[in-house]
Amino acid sequence: MSLLKVGDKIPDFSCYDDKENLITNNDLKGKKTIIFFYPKANTPGCTAQACNLSENYSVLSDAGFSIIGVSADKVKAQSSFSSKFGGFPYPLLADTEKKIINAFGVWGLKKFMGKEYEGVLRTTFIIDENLIITRVFDKVKTKDHTNQILEG
Repeated sequence: MSLLKVGDKIPDFSCYDDKENLITNNDLKGKKTIIFFYPKANTPGCTAQACNLSENYSVLSDAGFSIIGVSADKVKAQSSFSSKFGGFPYPLLADTEKKIINAFGVWGLKKFMGKEYEGVLRTTFIIDENLIITRVFDKVKTKDHTNQILEG
């Protein structure tokens, strides 16, 4: 599936988060939401991104945003990741079957140190209260993602 774009409605989904709560797309209705997809919990770039959003949670909340992180990690890995950094103030979805990842089009070919492989493409979507995508970031600044979102 190709990457969702501005103007697209997000697909229906349901998935467990790091606290074993079932989260669905309907839970996002009526809120502006930041949905960030990241390759793997507890890796340097993913940690920088998740911590940047966590440290600036009140700024983002004051701007009217809720936040959801998504990776293909298991619930236990998501929970450990959040706990390791004091508990992120937002849910981390454990999309182990890659249903959401594929529906948003963020699974694809990656390169690292000269090797090619498939994985989650670090991408952030901003959706409005009606579940319509208003912005897409496919070049995420992991250490300054909050400012990237607020400036856009």
